Amino acid sequence: MPLLLAPISALYAGATARRMAQPGWQAPVPVICCGNATAGGAGKTTVALDLGQRLADRGIAAHFLLRGYGGRLNGPIRVDPATHDSTAVGDEALLLAERRPTWVSADRRAGGQAAVAGGAQAIVMDDGLQNPGLEKDLSLLVVDGGYGFGNGRIIPAGPLREPVAAAAARCRAAVLIGEDEAGVLGQLPPGLPVLRARLVAGPEAAMLAGQPVFAFCGIASPRKFFATLQEAGAILAGRESFADHYPFDEGDMQALLAQAEALRALPVTTKKDFVRIPPQFRSRVTVVTVRLAWEEPAAIESLLDPLAARVPIPA
Repeated sequence: MPLLLAPISALYAGATARRMAQPGWQAPVPVICCGNATAGGAGKTTVALDLGQRLADRGIAAHFLLRGYGGRLNGPIRVDPATHDSTAVGDEALLLAERRPTWVSADRRAGGQAAVAGGAQAIVMDDGLQNPGLEKDLSLLVVDGGYGFGNGRIIPAGPLREPVAAAAARCRAAVLIGEDEAGVLGQLPPGLPVLRARLVAGPEAAMLAGQPVFAFCGIASPRKFFATLQEAGAILAGRESFADHYPFDEGDMQALLAQAEALRALPVTTKKDFVRIPPQFRSRVTVVTVRLAWEEPAAIESLLDPLAARVPIPA
């Protein structure tokens, strides 16, 4: 099937290349893009959250910008967790908005302009490597070490949005999350710096050590969540995975909670999934967050140094 779809993949790659040749808007503040070469999750949101915190630690007002996949609003609009839900702005936007000002915009240029007008001293994009609307000052190619680049073919024959070399050429470095089970290092262009990192459970996971849990999630890489729970010491009594961005309904939750009860296990899920659970069920589910642990934190800080020096000083 991938061979049969190859001609369509060539057209897709050509369209992406033509689109990326278009000039974007040069924002008056630094723009950082956490992107990837594949469709689907690679850990971009986790990287974006980490960078937003690092900029905040430097006293820089960083705003997040993303498309808002799964939401109905095209924007540009500032996300308000008190009034917006995942059907309006997408689950990642709600996750980001809990930490920093977050903007959803299908038009990244308009979104960037709105963020600057809203007081952003830096913009951190969650995805958008294949979107030319905004000029990027620093792009990072985020790669899941377990999945890598799939079969190495372009959509629809594979998961790639464009050739790996084309995506990497616009990036200052790659961020490899987890062990390199897919041979990522051998597929990246020589000379591209690779920053290693892994996902670790948040502090709330300590209470799960030695406890039986029933884990469920609808994310791109469920196995990463399950592995993180086990690394935190939880006993995985059962698990259930759904499609990425899956919209849980009342029937789903009743069935999942029944499974957890039958196993005498604590139902747990990710923060990203939690915002897609009907509100009346949330009090019965435990959320486990994840964060990024860098192998060499100084390496990512060194990439941020020249950008931080360019942040405009308020009048």
